[in-house]
Formats: sequence, structure tokens, C-alpha cells
Amino acid sequence: MNHSKVLFFMLAFLLIKMSYAQDEKPSKSNDELAKELANPNATLGTLAFQFDFVSYTGSLPDASNQFSTILNFQPSLPIPIGKGVNLFVRPNIPIILSQPVFGDAGFEQKGVNLGNISADVAFGKTWTSKTITILGAFAGFPTATDQELRSSEITLGPEVMVAQLFKWGAVGLMVNHAWGISGNPNENGSDQEASITSNVPRHASVTAGQYFYVVNLKNAWQITGQPTWSYNHEAESGSKLTFPVATGVNKVVSLGKLPVKISVQYWYYVAQNEAFGPKHKIRLQFAPVVALQW
Repeated sequence: MNHSKVLFFMLAFLLIKMSYAQDEKPSKSNDELAKELANPNATLGTLAFQFDFVSYTGSLPDASNQFSTILNFQPSLPIPIGKGVNLFVRPNIPIILSQPVFGDAGFEQKGVNLGNISADVAFGKTWTSKTITILGAFAGFPTATDQELRSSEITLGPEVMVAQLFKWGAVGLMVNHAWGISGNPNENGSDQEASITSNVPRHASVTAGQYFYVVNLKNAWQITGQPTWSYNHEAESGSKLTFPVATGVNKVVSLGKLPVKISVQYWYYVAQNEAFGPKHKIRLQFAPVVALQW
């Protein structure tokens, strides 16, 4: 078995096992936890496992018959450093279960591999108006274990988020911009959602982000959408913007002493790479809520 897969699942098992070992039951109800988790600056720890099932479209031969499956692991363990102020360090570790790559012989499906790890470090503040601002930095690293799936550069740049809390839920927008700062631009590099590389040696310059909304319902149910989008400044015309619209539902449930947020979302891409890009995505998320140790 792939070493990266073994390490990933060992880590995931250990973290969930630790969360089960908590002696005290959470003092908040699942409904209260669901509402608090809608706050992007909440001081709640989560261990999010996201399963993405993607179908594709494009002008390349057989593009519309391609699918991918990716498991992302993203722990979020905020550190309170002041009243309403938190420090976030959030790595995202993708395990690629299947991913199409286009080559001289057409599309080839890549099997289980570690993907390109990314992370952000940010400071969040909740203001008296219930407005939330988050400022930080985002970085991406060429860590994929398959050369054809590996990014060609380390990317780095700033990120900002603005969100507003309401009695009925929350809305917000996060934007980051990343530049390639090392490596060989476009040398066998790959985008995990559109594995097409350019022959033009350009350093990466990508503006990306996420818009989100949460509408609170009864009994810890929520209507939500949290799609991510990107604009590749160095891509050719017609391939710069990748943009989905999305909707779905969340619910917080209890597994023994462990509260877990379960989510399912559907994303429909209204813009993507004309040659090869995502068309539909179903995201399933399983996110244990864990007690912070500080």
C-alpha cells in the first residue's frame, strides 16, 4: 500500500481516537454547535474529511467521460490569542484516489497518490457588529507523489476573508492570490482539477477563493454552500476562470460523546477550462468536533 495513504489513515485514526477519549460530554447541544460552526472565527476544533466526486467536460477527446475522486483532510484547531481574536493554522492534505491526466495517448487514470498539500496561516477577529475579518497568508507545495500530478512550483500569497453573522446564519467571502516563487514553471506541473499543462514557461499567478452561506434550520440542520473558485491569470483565454454555484445541507449529530458535522453539497460549474475542466461535483464531508487542548 502507498506509504502516504498509510500515514494519512494512521493520523486520521489517531486524531479521531483522541477525540473519543474526551472524558466530558460537550456542554452545548448539537443545535448550538451547528450555529457556532457557521462562524468562521469560532473557537471550535474540527477534523474535516472531504470526499469530492467530480465529473468533467471539455473539448479534448473523451473529456466528458472522465471522473475523479479526491479525499481532503483539513484539521482546524484555532488558538485564542485575545478577546474575539484567534490564530488559525489550517493545512489541507489531499489524497487522490483517482484522477484523469491527458497525454499523448489520451486520458489516463492515476490511482492512489498524495496530492499537493496547501496551508494557510491567518488571524481572525470578531467585531461588535458581528462582522468577521480574517487576514493571513496562503501557500501551496509540490508534494504529489506522482510527477504528472505534482505542481511545478511553491506558491505563496496573501488571503483575506470578510463575513457577517446574522440570527439566521452567516455569509462571507474569502479571496487569496498566490504567485509561483520557486521551481520550474510548468515543468510537468499539474492542476488537480484540470490536468493539462501549458508549454509556455510562466510562473503561477492565481487568484482564488471561496464564497459561503449558512442558513440555520431546526434540530441542527442547515442549508449551506461553500464552493471554491479560481482565476488563473497566466492561462489562455477561455481557460482562466473556474467558478461553481453550490448548495447543500449540514447536520451536527452525536456519535457517542463525539459531535460530528456531516455535510453534502452539489456544485455546478458555470465556468471552467474550455479544453478540460470540472462540470459537476458532489462533496461529502465528515467533520468531528474536538475539544481544544488550550
